[in-house]
Amino acid sequence: MTDSTTNQQSTLKQLLQLPVLVAALGYLVDMYDLFLFNVVRVPSLRELGFEGEQLFEEGAKLLNIQMAGMLIGGIVWGVMGDKRGRLSVLFGSIIIYSLANIANGFVNSVPQYAICRFIAGVGLAGELGAGVTLVAEILPKQIRGYGTTIVATLGLVGAIAAYFVAELFAWRVSYYVGGGMGLLLLILRINIFESKIFVDAKNKHIERGNLLMLFNNRKRFVKYLMSILVGLPIWFVVGILITFSPEFAKAAGILEPINAGKAVMLTFTGQVFGDVASGFLSQYLQSRKKVILLFILLSLSFILVYLLVPVSSPYSFYLICAFLGFCNGYWTLFITIAAELFGTNLRATVATTVPNFVRGATIPLLAVFKLLKPDMGIMYAALIIGVFTVAISLIALWNIEETFTKDMDYVE
Repeated sequence: MTDSTTNQQSTLKQLLQLPVLVAALGYLVDMYDLFLFNVVRVPSLRELGFEGEQLFEEGAKLLNIQMAGMLIGGIVWGVMGDKRGRLSVLFGSIIIYSLANIANGFVNSVPQYAICRFIAGVGLAGELGAGVTLVAEILPKQIRGYGTTIVATLGLVGAIAAYFVAELFAWRVSYYVGGGMGLLLLILRINIFESKIFVDAKNKHIERGNLLMLFNNRKRFVKYLMSILVGLPIWFVVGILITFSPEFAKAAGILEPINAGKAVMLTFTGQVFGDVASGFLSQYLQSRKKVILLFILLSLSFILVYLLVPVSSPYSFYLICAFLGFCNGYWTLFITIAAELFGTNLRATVATTVPNFVRGATIPLLAVFKLLKPDMGIMYAALIIGVFTVAISLIALWNIEETFTKDMDYVE
């Protein structure tokens, strides 16, 4: 057996160890539950008695409430992840969002729906950051990019699964399935272990999870802010262009109704391929920033296509959604950079709050979109916001350091 073969087997063994697989499966359930609302928004609200423009208005309210929950949850779970450990978040978050989604299947009014989405949002906020932090800390720096790619890619399969489950079952049953999967995964988590890097920091009694540390130092605050702004285009695409794809298709002149669930499914199918491509390209180029730059520019190109190029058939529209998803494939690298930019005592706080602040940015972006939409029309309102988010993300990317070879064993 050659040294090359031995090294490959060792790498594969490290990538397939239980904590990596369990973190990946957790994100799969997380993404299923997170995007199930996007998929079942229309049928669920119709059953509750809404039609026409009300589907947009009520859907936007519920989405905002879910994102508000994620903002709060991101802070709570992030701090807990650094103070009590990554595993405490992986256990606590999955219990909360699993039970909330089961309860969501029993709602009979919008206020009940809103409560469930808020609680689910709080729970969902902890999964990705804790999982990526754990994986980044237990894997060698040469292959941690592969590990986080596995986590994010398998997670996106959950978003795709949400569409197929919703196609096969009623929307209430779809929520039960998500909650049930989470509770089953909880059993697997009993056997996973904490990262040695975190345990060492804990034993040294280093201050951990102090949220104020992100704001009381100008250099650290700027680094934190830039790491958030890099991801804005991803959630502009998902939170506005794809969530409200039926409304955009109608404005584009497509006569046949567009299925929002199918648009979500195709977008995340594209993102699976994008995440794999960006992860491997990053390993090949040994750079996170170069690959993120490429994907942001690709995203801008397809945002312009989506909003400005005349499309006459649903097939063409769905194809553009898939390409937009592919361009969102720097999500993995974006979270990985956030985890790598900060020391062990703040890493979970950052890796958990950053993606949730980006998700939460849907709230102000949607508010501006609704403000511009009556006067400018749906297409040009979205265009202004899309170009703005891309410009901000490029400025932010310019101002953060390359982290590909950075050692994880350090503190702030």
